[in-house]
Amino acid sequence: DAKIPEWEEEVGVGTAGFGVFFILFGILLYFDSVLLAFGNLLFLTGLSLIIGLRRTFSFFFQRHKLKGTSFFLGGVAIVLLRWPLLGMLLEAYGFFNLFKGFFPMAFGFLGNTFNIPFLSMLFQRLQGTSSMV
Repeated sequence: DAKIPEWEEEVGVGTAGFGVFFILFGILLYFDSVLLAFGNLLFLTGLSLIIGLRRTFSFFFQRHKLKGTSFFLGGVAIVLLRWPLLGMLLEAYGFFNLFKGFFPMAFGFLGNTFNIPFLSMLFQRLQGTSSMV
């Protein structure tokens, strides 16, 4: 594995951040298809800059993640074809399927980071609900 240059990772984080911003802005503007499509393209470009093309490809096309990948990338294609509501629903389902193994770890991190009584109890309970497999 080749080391990704630091500047490329920084550009990738910025690009992915702008992608998330455009996606959220597109949702706020009643599912504007141009903003959503632009956000999707920026997010995927930023992700591939952060972790590299080979790792991005191997993450999305693992055998057990093909269902989530097909829904996510199919949703991106549907958004590009100007069906934004249907495309975002497909993307959300695919995103959940792709990253469901990371949610317990993220909830555990949030529960330990924020020492708010009700929220930390909720995050710790959500952390134990799913396995990483």
